[in-house]
Amino acid sequence: MLFMFDPKKIKKDFPIYNQHPNLVYLDSGATSLKPRVVVEKITEYYNQYSANIHRGIYQISELASLEYEETRSVVATFIGADSPSEIVFTRNSTESINLIASTVGQDIIESGDEIVTSIMEHHSNFVPWQQLAFSKGADFKVINIENYELRIMDDKSKVDLSDIVTKKTKILALTLVSNVLGTINPIKEISQAARKMNPNIIIVVDAAQAVPHMLVDVKNLGCDFLVFSSHKMFGPTGVGVLWGKANLLKKMDPYQYGGDMIDIVSLEKTTFAEPPHRFEAGTPNIAGVIGLKAAIRYIKNIGIENIKIHENKLANLAIAKLDKAFGEKIRILGPKADLNRSGIISFTINGVHPHDIAQICDEEQLAVRAGHHCAMPLHTCLNIPASTRASFYIYNTPTDVDKLAISLQRAVKILKK
Repeated sequence: MLFMFDPKKIKKDFPIYNQHPNLVYLDSGATSLKPRVVVEKITEYYNQYSANIHRGIYQISELASLEYEETRSVVATFIGADSPSEIVFTRNSTESINLIASTVGQDIIESGDEIVTSIMEHHSNFVPWQQLAFSKGADFKVINIENYELRIMDDKSKVDLSDIVTKKTKILALTLVSNVLGTINPIKEISQAARKMNPNIIIVVDAAQAVPHMLVDVKNLGCDFLVFSSHKMFGPTGVGVLWGKANLLKKMDPYQYGGDMIDIVSLEKTTFAEPPHRFEAGTPNIAGVIGLKAAIRYIKNIGIENIKIHENKLANLAIAKLDKAFGEKIRILGPKADLNRSGIISFTINGVHPHDIAQICDEEQLAVRAGHHCAMPLHTCLNIPASTRASFYIYNTPTDVDKLAISLQRAVKILKK
């Protein structure tokens, strides 16, 4: 199996393997491991210019501000945004979506309107829209799945939203990659079809499982907003990204009030800063944002396309080995075609609970996720209470896949005694 890079050498970039040399980490869908360059960049901030940003006119404050704002430019380039001013820093993807729901959503949704999402969404891209619809008396519509893909295709295999999106549909919120199924949704085609039904629709894309693993260009997708998280792409926790079209961001009211998001404050009124600073009240996670810049540069050095190819090969290998090891006893969730899926593999094994599997795997220092993965509606739809999930990244190897298969066989043997 030929890879574009050597994952064994890649592992040397991640300090955690020094402490846990036998660790097989297969939970990057929850959070990725952190490379040394990111850890060092965070330490650099605290050791060399640990000052607040946008406030001081002294040297280290100006340096911190420069590093922070440079990250905005790096992020914008990475996702194909027109301008750094379209990049808003939040705590995570969840806050980014809540920001949109609490501003644009509150402004445009009225009784009788429609909000559309899908059954495969993470709770972060489901519950905020559900609650907004309930509070406004709007209709909350959910796209179902068929063969682990969105049920949106017509007889000619083209996206057809005529039964889903109407003139009343104000918001369409979908994931680019499912965090359970690994399904890659055709967001570009969906956006085009949705705008034919309603040119004024607001399209929100959850790209938390996409941006770390595949090329994402916001203009190519045709969406209005896109969100993702630093911690899933080698960056620090506590940093999220919200990209929005400039004309929409300028119309949006602040999400929170406080320092650094104001223009002028007087007893009579307050005016607010231009985007993106309008949405970044208070002191942000400065070190985290600066660390994200190092993470993106690390990804670019390896090559995002190389990462996707690597993960696809591992996922295909894992599916083949698990099918061979368990046959009809295993149910692999998600499309089998590698072009339609990411490096996420969720599964169930007959007669064995996912939590028990995860616990036994942990005895061999193999980390997999077990549960509903913040996607309870999807698991209910699939008629299962939980699943086991293995999610691959650049530090995983074919040997890790072999260990997964062996550990699962051991777990089944123990649990069925």
